[in-house]
Amino acid sequence: MESSDTDTDIITTHKDYYKVLEVDYDATDEKIRLNYRRLALKWHPDKHMGDSNVTSKFQEISEAYKVLIDPAKRIEYDLTGIYEIDKYSLREYLGRFKGMILTCNGLGIDHNTSAWNRQLVRLGSNEYEDKYK
Repeated sequence: MESSDTDTDIITTHKDYYKVLEVDYDATDEKIRLNYRRLALKWHPDKHMGDSNVTSKFQEISEAYKVLIDPAKRIEYDLTGIYEIDKYSLREYLGRFKGMILTCNGLGIDHNTSAWNRQLVRLGSNEYEDKYK
């Protein structure tokens, strides 16, 4: 079965928002904010008048920030985002899942430091903490 052009477009148009903001996959909100501000200043269209590439880069940075700074959107993106795996180095690919794998396998990660627990706390869920304190 041949894939349609729209299927290909859908796959290739997804962005890795972590790479766009130049942050690690377990980056804190503060690190995301700092990198967003740095990149937004660097790529602001007012600094590069008339360059449409700069405008699209700035919009991409803003979109990435809106997703990664919102806890609910970030979790949804982390769980459902399509990543262009072939563009990752092995280190980047493994780093993407390191926290989840170590936490799920119970290899000594303190539950208070797991990325999943931090996300749950941001969303106001205390079920995990109540159960394991």
